[in-house]
Amino acid sequence: MNERDIVEKISMILEQLDVEMYPETYDYLDYLSNCEEIEEIPSEIADGLVQLDTPKEFPSYLIDFIKELYEQGIKDEIASAMNNLGAQYYDGGRGFEQDFSKAVAYYEMAAEHGDRQAQENLGYCYFYGRNMPINYEKAFHYFALGAFDGHLNSLYKIGDMYLNGYYVKKNEKEAYRIYMHCLDIMTEEEVKYVAGPIYLRLGRMYLYGNGVEEDLRNSLICYHKAEVYLYDMVKRGEKMYQKSYRASIAGQQMAREKMEKTLPKQEWNH
Repeated sequence: MNERDIVEKISMILEQLDVEMYPETYDYLDYLSNCEEIEEIPSEIADGLVQLDTPKEFPSYLIDFIKELYEQGIKDEIASAMNNLGAQYYDGGRGFEQDFSKAVAYYEMAAEHGDRQAQENLGYCYFYGRNMPINYEKAFHYFALGAFDGHLNSLYKIGDMYLNGYYVKKNEKEAYRIYMHCLDIMTEEEVKYVAGPIYLRLGRMYLYGNGVEEDLRNSLICYHKAEVYLYDMVKRGEKMYQKSYRASIAGQQMAREKMEKTLPKQEWNH
């Protein structure tokens, strides 16, 4: 796919695309169509498109175009294109069908090219058994690679493995230390993606005294923070966190019920 092919396809898409439904996408494609020379490589255009007008579903002709852009990047042996196309199939949103077998194939392709994000993604596939048997040893291996390069998603998943005793010896205190370390070092951008899951785990740990002294007040605070961050994630279209979002609300109720039992029984006499 050369630049001329891209411009021709963009022109055809602009003729069909509903500008009111997809204003960000329309503006971006319109900008590209009027450039004297497109500086972005095909897979970078695809990366830009999948971030626009979230979480609306894209029409099929736009999904086909995004696939073509990524496939051109794969032909050019661009590892991020392999990983990012795999991610679309893993998530199964925006009009992409969810297909874990395709996701794993693209992740493995990218991982062989040394892509750290793809290696982390494979860690999730092995951890949850996405189109493969659960393998905590391989999950730990891939999460360790990601954590070494500063990927906080990988690091907190290693915390999960210590919390549950998956592959490593169960150590709830170590899990707590890892979660707190993630909170200490996460950047403003990382907050959007890791704060919710981490606060959810801390809420439960404080609620039951797992790895840390029981603290019902901190449990409620953590569960509430988890609710806020997870709400934003689900609203952005990350539907795999819907269950976690509901768990954050249920956790608050459990914390409140336990807190209520600690209050004095006497009533105020007016």
